[in-house]
Amino acid sequence: MPHRNKKETELKTLTIFLTSVFIFSGCLTFHRISYKLNLDGELKGNGIITVYDIRSDAETESEFEEDKLTLFNYILDSENFLNDMRYEGKIILSRELFKEDNLLNGRAEFNFNDIRDVEAISYEDGFYFLTMDLQDSIHSTNGEVVYSDDYKRIIWGKDVKTIEFEMISTDYDDMYYRDLAPFYEE
Repeated sequence: MPHRNKKETELKTLTIFLTSVFIFSGCLTFHRISYKLNLDGELKGNGIITVYDIRSDAETESEFEEDKLTLFNYILDSENFLNDMRYEGKIILSRELFKEDNLLNGRAEFNFNDIRDVEAISYEDGFYFLTMDLQDSIHSTNGEVVYSDDYKRIIWGKDVKTIEFEMISTDYDDMYYRDLAPFYEE
C-alpha cells in the first residue's frame, strides 16, 4: 500500500476537507473535523463533513477581510463553489455555517460517485483505508487504527456501510488566531 511522506500527508489531509466542503484560501483554519461517509455499494454514497471552530490566522486586516469574503461569500453562498466541488466529484446538497458555544462551525452534505475522488481514502481488495503521518491526530473513528514506523492508517472492513473518523487539525493559541463567529449573522 502506498506510503506518503509528512508534507504529502499534511497536504492530503487538508485537501480532504478543502476540496470536499470549504476551500480555505491560505488563512482559514479549524480546530476539529469530522467525516461521516455512507456507502451505497463499494464506492458511491453520500457524506456529511462538519468542521468545528473556524478561525483565521490572517496577519493583516486585508488578509482577514479576504478570509471573511472567502468563507461567507464564496463557500457559503456562491454557485461557483458548487460548480467547483461538482468538478471535483462532490455534489453538494447543502452547506451551512452555525454557531455553537460562541464558536463558528460549518457543515456540508454531499453525494459522491467514487469515494476515492472525495477523500484521501483508498479502496483495495475490498478494504477502505486512510493513510496519514504519525503526528496527525485521530480523535475518533469506527475503523481500526494500525501503526507502522513511518505512518498510521485507519482501516475499514469490506462490510462497512458507514465510514466515520474525526481529526484534530489545529490546537489554537487564542492570541494568534482570529475568531470569525462575531462576523457571522445566522
